[in-house]
Amino acid sequence: MSPNRNWRVVVLLSVCFGIYLICSVMMYVFNIRWKPLQNINLISEVIQPEHLQEHKNNTPLASGNSARNFELYKKADLITDFTAGDSTAALRHFTEKLNELRKTKKGKIRIAYFGDSMIEGDLLTRKLRKLLQKEFGGAGVGFLPFVSKVAPVRESAEIKAGGWKTTNFMDKGAHNMYVSGFSFSGNGTTLFTDKTLAPGTVTNKTVIFGQSSGTPVLLYDNARILLNGTSPVNTQRLSRDTLRSFTVRSQNASAPQYGISIESDNGVIIDNFSFRGITGVEFKKIDEDFLKAVQAKNHYDLIVMQYGVNLLFRPDDTEYSYYVKIMTPNLVKFRNAFPDADILMVSSADRAFRYNGEFQSAKGVKNLVETQAQMAYDNHLSFFNLFQSMGGENSIVAWASMEPPLANKDYVHPNGKGTDVLAEKLYQAMMKDYKKYISTQKK
Repeated sequence: MSPNRNWRVVVLLSVCFGIYLICSVMMYVFNIRWKPLQNINLISEVIQPEHLQEHKNNTPLASGNSARNFELYKKADLITDFTAGDSTAALRHFTEKLNELRKTKKGKIRIAYFGDSMIEGDLLTRKLRKLLQKEFGGAGVGFLPFVSKVAPVRESAEIKAGGWKTTNFMDKGAHNMYVSGFSFSGNGTTLFTDKTLAPGTVTNKTVIFGQSSGTPVLLYDNARILLNGTSPVNTQRLSRDTLRSFTVRSQNASAPQYGISIESDNGVIIDNFSFRGITGVEFKKIDEDFLKAVQAKNHYDLIVMQYGVNLLFRPDDTEYSYYVKIMTPNLVKFRNAFPDADILMVSSADRAFRYNGEFQSAKGVKNLVETQAQMAYDNHLSFFNLFQSMGGENSIVAWASMEPPLANKDYVHPNGKGTDVLAEKLYQAMMKDYKKYISTQKK
């Protein structure tokens, strides 16, 4: 071959390599999937480090002295941190606190349960709270916002409000609302009733509010209370009494008001933070320092995140890597802000669309559950497969067809009876995890 031809070969190879490299970069930047290049992407080793591929290779990863197994996410009725074997509690901090509470009958365990319309109106958390408080003690419904659109259908509490101005996740430019996704201002009035309390039960009524340049005033059943707080998140006890119903009025409120907490001195408290239509990415509007202020004033031992069903809004979607990119920063932020709390990711439940005239599970639900498990695995969170725990494929269709039904005919939402079933399953998984912790203490 002549020198001239050698030069042409080098140029051709260089041009092909350049085009190939550009295609690889473009596929990553714009999240393009094309099978001929996908498996031999030139920059795959750079943009997908080894720890993001462990589960795909099904190779256990050493974490301390324990191997990890991604495939554990497929199991129903199991809370897992992907540690191989069956002897280690996944929720180590939470189970330790449960054991301490059972022994001493003193102290408080606080759970923040985040979710979408699947837990709206205290669904699921209502039953879970009842089960945990019966087992470990505690009383009170926990957090209640000053205004709630679903108050008329909520069985655990009554909220009758007027006069409040509301800011929420969906408002343009909204920033640092409370973790409920809401903030309230103005001279509003709210009548609260905690329907979970037995007559004569003593609870603390505490207001949660934001930073103010002045001194806001609240009336608690006509008792005038000055609110003092310079932190982004402040708490102030209004009363310790046996009232199940009481009225709170805001006067000259110069501080954002977030809500009221009704809780006993000791035991388990579960706060329901539901917001319809979200996927969890909305927490980008709450910065890490604000979350740290929340933890400083209301210390949480367990954070539960149940999202996913709102990602299944198109019947033919099957790819959710974009969700990993936009949700992972929030998971990192929560991990940093709540460093001594366990974080449990609860997968999407089943939902169905009509395919060929028949309702069936969404084509992408299994892929979404795997994607959520991947995020939990990569960020060292615990995971509970709600989809498999409710029965797996086509379970939402079966639930809606039962008599009495466990799900609505929208084939998206389990009803009150259905969410009670899910709460029982999650509770039993928690107790199984708790027993693992107890067994390690006896050795």
